[in-house]
Amino acid sequence: MRSAFGGSSDQVSPSSYTRSRGILRSLWTGMLTALFVVTGASAEAFALPVGYPEEAQQAAAQTPTWEELDAAGVDFTSIVALSNCSGSLVRFSTSRTDDYAMVLTNGHCLSGFVAAGDAIVDQASSRTFTLLDASARSLGTLRAQRMLYATMTGSDFAIYRLTQTYAQLATRFRVAPLVIQSRRPTEGTALRIVSGYWKRIYSCSIDHFVPELREGTWTFRDSIRFTQPGCETIGGTSGSPLIDVESKAVIGINNTGNESGASCTLNNPCEVDASGRITATKGASYGQQLYQIYSCLDATNNIDLTRAGCTLQKPK
Repeated sequence: MRSAFGGSSDQVSPSSYTRSRGILRSLWTGMLTALFVVTGASAEAFALPVGYPEEAQQAAAQTPTWEELDAAGVDFTSIVALSNCSGSLVRFSTSRTDDYAMVLTNGHCLSGFVAAGDAIVDQASSRTFTLLDASARSLGTLRAQRMLYATMTGSDFAIYRLTQTYAQLATRFRVAPLVIQSRRPTEGTALRIVSGYWKRIYSCSIDHFVPELREGTWTFRDSIRFTQPGCETIGGTSGSPLIDVESKAVIGINNTGNESGASCTLNNPCEVDASGRITATKGASYGQQLYQIYSCLDATNNIDLTRAGCTLQKPK
């Protein structure tokens, strides 16, 4: 796994990474007509009908619906930069606009690795994230209140709950979150991997799925291998969302690649096929799936690891 270049982040467990990578991001930018009203804080002009001050105040007080937030093309909208990694502003398909917003990144983008076979659940956090606009310019700072879940077993992701709701962020930044897809993606799906750390977008597709990907003491299941050329991700891209070009949904998260051709060592993951045969390919890059999260969501969109059918890694 390519971990981050350092910087402060949440504490978890042992050693910290050396480099990171991430995944592309899909984007749900857009907003209610009301949110496009130009305020004194913005010098940008939009081609909008003439309105009145009282109408703007009324509209700003209304909670936008997902239908009122338009999807746009894949750019840097809803992408965030961490001190050491990339990430994205996301929601579940079942999220409500008055839910607290969430940020997605890798589990290995914490200040240390999450031990193999372990997970971190509902931990206080004040980590900050730089929210980017469509052109990768900074819109402002987001702050976490909790780290809801993090693991490096089976998959490699961390989800933070922010201090503001989706509706509040839409009003403040005119941005909507990317949606985490609730079903397994398919081979050949066209991807964009959007790195907030490097402000770079990679373009490729899903080459194939790897039954088991081993790296050091960690094991990932049903991992995504990217086609190349196109997605030769590098350190700093960890945590980037994998965005489906057509649906604009987040179908996975970028997390690692084989740097030197070694087999099954840190920064040199190896593939294990269904028959147990091990192969390692220098330069191969990988991402992990996220749809498993939905097996653990309760009626209020909280992660409940005791829920029947939940397949996410549980804490030791």
